[in-house]
Amino acid sequence: MNTYLNIQFNKQITKIGNLHNLLIAISGGQDSLCLVKLIEDFKKEQIFSGKIEYIYIDHQWRKDSKKQIKHLINYIHKYLSKISIYEIYNITYSELEARQLRYQTIIEHAILNNYSTIFTAHTQTDKIETFLQQLMRGTSLDGATSLIFQRQLKNGLNLVRPLINVQRTDTNWFCRKFCLPIWSDNTNYHYNITRNRLRYELIPYLKQYFILNIEDNINKFISISSDDNEYIKQNATKLYLISRHKINIALNYSLIKKQHYAIQMRTLEIFFYHHFRKPLNYKTIVKIFKLIKTKCLVCQKLQWYQLTINIYNNWIYVN
Repeated sequence: MNTYLNIQFNKQITKIGNLHNLLIAISGGQDSLCLVKLIEDFKKEQIFSGKIEYIYIDHQWRKDSKKQIKHLINYIHKYLSKISIYEIYNITYSELEARQLRYQTIIEHAILNNYSTIFTAHTQTDKIETFLQQLMRGTSLDGATSLIFQRQLKNGLNLVRPLINVQRTDTNWFCRKFCLPIWSDNTNYHYNITRNRLRYELIPYLKQYFILNIEDNINKFISISSDDNEYIKQNATKLYLISRHKINIALNYSLIKKQHYAIQMRTLEIFFYHHFRKPLNYKTIVKIFKLIKTKCLVCQKLQWYQLTINIYNNWIYVN
């Protein structure tokens, strides 16, 4: 195929290393079916000897979910490809909880079946909507730029979003051109879901009454912010490696406090997430810095989950 999307897609994924085993997370929507078609076209045109599998997570939000599953199975089997279906029995209507369950299931399936790369069908539209959602939640620079092209989930497992710089208008055109059987999801029009309200109300309102190319401008801002965030992250990682204890779970804050506040915050976040896989919220960070500034000869303590953060004699340590 020589469409614009095919050419751009092939260029993007040939740059990615270790593409031997692919797990592709899909739904029945236009972006997912566009991704399926692009991958299957790539398989025909390129020499690809690796394993490819599709995965679908059913949250059972709709009465017709069983019919959609049959529809997806038939479509994927048309390409002689494999698809795995997971049903979430503990139904949750929280977007955040559903997303966490979805990613947890996909990652566990990938690890269990020795996949090296997970593909998702996120587009530039998803990136902008996620940015606006995170912004309204009072997120950090890291959270606002979280939807990037590629990131490492674990050693030997990467998450790739090959359509992240593609607009939904392009995937819509692609689906229409090749008459792809898009499954109409009526939950996409439920305005109690924040993302739908952003997509169908807020962004069109901003385009009509403020600036027509607002999506392009937001995307530029996210790109610039992502570069800034990467610079801070790299410097914080270097500082963490220098200031951590060689044996114990401890951090030398006398070295950290010499740096800029933004680097100090990110270093603390890296330290706690690296050891405990738990995010350190802003309030806890502020409390830690207040204790560091307090000149006290006795050990300062702070409860964090079921752990105790201790600050004493130039060290932050946890027990």
